[in-house]
Amino acid sequence: MTDPTIPVTEDELHAYVDNELPAERRSDVEAWLAAHPDDAGRVQSWRAMAEALHARYDQVADEAVPKRLEIERLVRPPRQWIYGTIAAALLAFVGGGGVGWLARGVATAPSVLRNLTLDAIDAHRLYVVEVRHPVEVPGSERAHLQQWLTKRCGWDVRAPELGATGLKLVGGRLLPGPTGPASFLMYESASGERYTLYTSRAKTDSAQMRYTAAENSGAMYWSEDGVGYVLSGPTDQDRLHQVARLVYDQTEKSGG
Repeated sequence: MTDPTIPVTEDELHAYVDNELPAERRSDVEAWLAAHPDDAGRVQSWRAMAEALHARYDQVADEAVPKRLEIERLVRPPRQWIYGTIAAALLAFVGGGGVGWLARGVATAPSVLRNLTLDAIDAHRLYVVEVRHPVEVPGSERAHLQQWLTKRCGWDVRAPELGATGLKLVGGRLLPGPTGPASFLMYESASGERYTLYTSRAKTDSAQMRYTAAENSGAMYWSEDGVGYVLSGPTDQDRLHQVARLVYDQTEKSGG
């Protein structure tokens, strides 16, 4: 007989939502939820969030991991760019105002910011649909997360406080960037919208904040003191700019 008093862990609740719970344990969890309305409400909200995320991003959830994001790149030596080509690409970028530079399939010369932003948007689209494992280190371990990413990336990584924009830190992970490690931080709103902040070394001069969009994601990107920043999220440019300005103000003050 099922005993609704058997404790149910949070991992089991997540597994129940994801239909990954062992069949023999399912009746226990359902009995637990019937006796614990608070947990039942959490499960319902997780399901609603998962449905919203999949409705928005399902078309990319099953795509193969882009080559740019393969972990083996962390141990590869940095790319050796041809400085004349970089200079020409940056001049073309500035002269053209950046319009259309991110468009897929357009033949453009490689640039540091272009590759960094492409990597960031790919990472955003890859992890934003995850419900159980969107990050490696949870936001509840902010101090450890910052220390770990700072040590691995080589610059002062700080997770900005974005509560003023209604965003809470989900956590972060380490990813490969165009020329070395990259930090990846994820934030979430009460409605389930997710924003990610991707930072990596950028061998280019400081660049002002710009907006771009790729498929169903938008991004604000800039560089400062040899580090490139890409804030990705929904395509609402005003909202992205609001969040990006708060990120910029805090990273400028902390120097990271």
